[in-house]
Amino acid sequence: MAELETVPQPAPAARNRGGGRQSRQAQRGGGRAQPIIAGIDRQIPTYELLGEEGLARIEAAIDTILKEVGIDFRGDARALELWRDAGADVQGERVRFEPGLVRGIITRTAPKQFTHHARNPARSVEIGRTHLVFSPAYGSPFVHDLEKGRRYGAIEDFRNFVKLAYMSPWLHHSGGTVCEPVDLPVNKRHLDMVYSHIKFSDKPFMGGVTAEERAEDSIELARIAFGTDFVDKNCVIMGNINANSPLVYDGTMSRALRAYARANQCAVVVPFILGGAMGPVTNAGAIAQSMAEAMVGVALTQLERPGAPAILGNFLSSTSLKSGSPTFGTPEPALGSLVVGQLTRRLGVPLRCSGAFTASKAADAQAMQESAVSMLAAIQCGAHFILHSAGWLEGGLVMSYEKFVMDADFCAAMHTYLRGLPVDDNALALDAFREVGPGKHFFGCAHTLKNYETAFWDSAIADNNSFEQWRDAGEKTATQRAHEKCRAMLRAYEAPPIDVAIDEALQDFIARKKAAVGDMWH
Repeated sequence: MAELETVPQPAPAARNRGGGRQSRQAQRGGGRAQPIIAGIDRQIPTYELLGEEGLARIEAAIDTILKEVGIDFRGDARALELWRDAGADVQGERVRFEPGLVRGIITRTAPKQFTHHARNPARSVEIGRTHLVFSPAYGSPFVHDLEKGRRYGAIEDFRNFVKLAYMSPWLHHSGGTVCEPVDLPVNKRHLDMVYSHIKFSDKPFMGGVTAEERAEDSIELARIAFGTDFVDKNCVIMGNINANSPLVYDGTMSRALRAYARANQCAVVVPFILGGAMGPVTNAGAIAQSMAEAMVGVALTQLERPGAPAILGNFLSSTSLKSGSPTFGTPEPALGSLVVGQLTRRLGVPLRCSGAFTASKAADAQAMQESAVSMLAAIQCGAHFILHSAGWLEGGLVMSYEKFVMDADFCAAMHTYLRGLPVDDNALALDAFREVGPGKHFFGCAHTLKNYETAFWDSAIADNNSFEQWRDAGEKTATQRAHEKCRAMLRAYEAPPIDVAIDEALQDFIARKKAAVGDMWH
């Protein structure tokens, strides 16, 4: 791995702390002064919604879909060849699978857990088992803030969101296409995006997937940053791969998937199913479809390179059957996530699940209600990697500055929630009862003074003052407070150090790649 200049950092042992003093430091601090939290170790159980009979029926439905209907691989002859060699029934572009074939490929070689290495080793995260990682939203063509309103995303916005994710200790990952920088050519913007993740953050990150060569460019930039030998043996970059539901992998996605797997990097394989549009309106049927599509993608990574890290993804949502518009944060997909979590645990691979989803057009009550439902489902289902944890607005069309900060605040609360409930001597507080006795208050007792800095999580956004204090401070809404905090964070941002030679090599590679081809805008 290339040598990097880094400032002294706290030991990774601090990764699962959530509230109290650390929260207040995180709210007040800026740049590199913030605590490093490299993922969360879950201390609460997952929710088991279905019993054995229900799970077995869905698994049987998955097998039936794969055997009787199959999945198309369009425009990727190599994928068809790999499936034919593995024993699948390949007829033209349609691939059908005998029961047990796909599951067996996955369970034989797909890792149950792996490390996603960061440029700063203290920020490397574990993916799988009891670990959970929060990552920003992904893929929005538009951005929004209170000052400038809704507009197309630009590279300046992209860099801003990378900086915000870097500065928030509650987001453990820099993300990928946090917004589309549409002011850059389609065929070159992936270079600027990956460079921004490397330059302006030292957290783990994702790369391009919109063409095989763009995936390979992203991986090559990672090799420059981390070293070729290190990248061949370790995961340092992810690619987010979407199936073209229902039951199709187009060549763009499957070839990008294989590029990441071929380089021993992680493909996050995610069907995007809107019930009633790209999948059935019934929840169980949509779950079976989602698992079938995702399992086949994960299995393909193993055919390309056995042992390559992969994450099985879940993106269930619903459709308004009155208008045809997608809906988010509704109860049916939340229930679906719980079941997908159960099925994925039986399969034994890491799970990516829903994030802070909403169809709202503003960072308002609807947005946070729907996002809370969606995020809590991901927490309870046992997801290991939660993409879209912060910033998602308008069904994913918009990356919102204010909602990014509001969502990150909710992620902070989830750190405390996921720690569970301690029942040690200090938590039981018997000395406090002995000191205070009946009819008195605990505010000034020794136990309170001992624990007051760490007892409760403090929101960075909520206003808990009196009405008079709130009124005198300008009657600001949560969105307005988030806007002010967002601007303060960007003003306080300090870039993490990077080796000068590595930075120059990255820029040289990008310049040569850009000079080799003309600009494409569509």
